[in-house]
Amino acid sequence: MRFSLPALLAFDYNPIRVVVVVEDATVEPQVTEPATMIIVGLILSVFGIGFLCWLLFTLAVYALPFYAGLTAFFAAYHSGAGVLGAIVVGVLAGAATLMIGQFLFASTRSPIARGAIALLYAAPAAIAGFCMTLGLSRIGTPSLIWSDVFAVIGAICVGGTALVRMAAIAGPPAVGPTPTALPPQHP
Repeated sequence: MRFSLPALLAFDYNPIRVVVVVEDATVEPQVTEPATMIIVGLILSVFGIGFLCWLLFTLAVYALPFYAGLTAFFAAYHSGAGVLGAIVVGVLAGAATLMIGQFLFASTRSPIARGAIALLYAAPAAIAGFCMTLGLSRIGTPSLIWSDVFAVIGAICVGGTALVRMAAIAGPPAVGPTPTALPPQHP
């Protein structure tokens, strides 16, 4: 069965029609149109904010060692150690802070002590999460109250992530002394 189109919608080829080429015509690319640039800008903004959030959640547990290393760097620099010496002191102080915290967290059996150590590492991460979320929410939220609410939620999320990451890095608590060799079994 064949359907035919009405006469107004019929398409056919007419050899009389020709293509006219206009010389010196400027062709404007579609990329510079305002709508295209707005869409590209929105897409890149979403990926940029997503990358910053991923970076914040990934590096949240390292906030306290970073602050300790930065403080040691400035103390060494202002005491006359020079730039290179201050960098070495800062890196060593930050690494020592992270390793001591992980060792204490892993070797302590008391849940209260483990919680205190974890909170010590999560507090700077929560402050960083609050500041980043507040800055991002002030971009798109006209209400200052809602910006603060979002910032508190962001601080809770980032601080909780730092707590979980600290527990994951350090491992389970030590149960007790592990024997190096088992006594011989006598039947």
